[in-house]
Amino acid sequence: MDRQVSPVLEKDRIISLDIMRGFAILGIFLVNMLSFHSPYLYIDPLEWWDSPADKAAYAFIDIFVQASFYPLFSMLFGYGLVILRESALAKGLGFGGMAARRFSLLLLIGIIHAFLIWHGDILINYAIFGFMFLLFVKMSGRNMLLTGILLYIIPNLIFALLLFATVLFVPADELSIYDPAAALASLQAYQNGSFTEVTAQRAEDWSGVNNLASLPIMIASIFPLFLIGGGAAKLKWLEEPEKNRAFFTKIMLVSLAAGVLFKLLPYLLESNLGLDYVQDIFGGPLLAIAYGLGIAVMIKNGQGPGFLLPLSYVGKLSLSNYLFQSIISTFIFYSYGLGFYGKVSAFWGTLLVIFIFAFQVIISRFWTARYYYGPVEWLWRSFTYFKIPNWKRKG
Repeated sequence: MDRQVSPVLEKDRIISLDIMRGFAILGIFLVNMLSFHSPYLYIDPLEWWDSPADKAAYAFIDIFVQASFYPLFSMLFGYGLVILRESALAKGLGFGGMAARRFSLLLLIGIIHAFLIWHGDILINYAIFGFMFLLFVKMSGRNMLLTGILLYIIPNLIFALLLFATVLFVPADELSIYDPAAALASLQAYQNGSFTEVTAQRAEDWSGVNNLASLPIMIASIFPLFLIGGGAAKLKWLEEPEKNRAFFTKIMLVSLAAGVLFKLLPYLLESNLGLDYVQDIFGGPLLAIAYGLGIAVMIKNGQGPGFLLPLSYVGKLSLSNYLFQSIISTFIFYSYGLGFYGKVSAFWGTLLVIFIFAFQVIISRFWTARYYYGPVEWLWRSFTYFKIPNWKRKG
């Protein structure tokens, strides 16, 4: 461990990855905001928010954002892990122990985030699935990519068929996922509760989503995306996007058309559990692929167009920015902060996201001009390598 651990040079960064990460952080924030300000887990959003502006804002998020940006970020996570492994091996460092430390700290950060800040944490899952990824990391790029695709499609097709069968044989009123009593309890806790009561509600909300019953779907909907991203990294798809532009464009257009079609299904047909599942589980990742490849095809000579550059500042500090969004949002909405929980609609919540994200762009640009890493990224890297890296830029 006495080898020098130097920061990633600007010329060695893949600009499209930073832009995609920043774009994913924006999309994730748009979806998360619904749960930051309202008991989104337990309500029918189209009844809870009934104004035309709210319905339009929610429909936009549901069709173009919901279930599309965590898949994008998951694929980027897998892509980044392969880059990290290749970098470690090139320096003569063992990847297994380094990755174990990296995932262990991510797990700790996720636990703190989930139970002390916000119940919708994704970091715990990423850490656990990161350990699983180590079992596949030596596969070739082609095999890793194909394995990821098959592990995604086959289980989720089975789950979708089971849900459609359930819809056929179980009365609709017995299949409602909405829970008015739970929504009321959430409102009472987050609006007026003490920190202890809010923490108890947070744990209740987290366990309602993360449990043994939901584990198979969670694994099938996230982990294969790590493999797809990792396979793409091994095939060097984003290092020289100009060489793949024609291929990327074709896949992007097909994914965009198919993704929008899947996402529109509950609006075109009578919504039910099966259609809702297909909408997100297949439509979401298809749009994620379209968004990611859309960014890739706009990269020329290693540089992105100017209007995308601000996203790269946020993307370089993606973990810090993700946690900041939770901290500032829970402060705005929870009782131990400003107490606006349940008092903001989908439309105004979306505007708030735009305002906060613009602030994040400004701060991230300021930060990246002076430091190599964000504060959480610096801590994460230090623990990963057991060595304090250079942080402040010279000059």
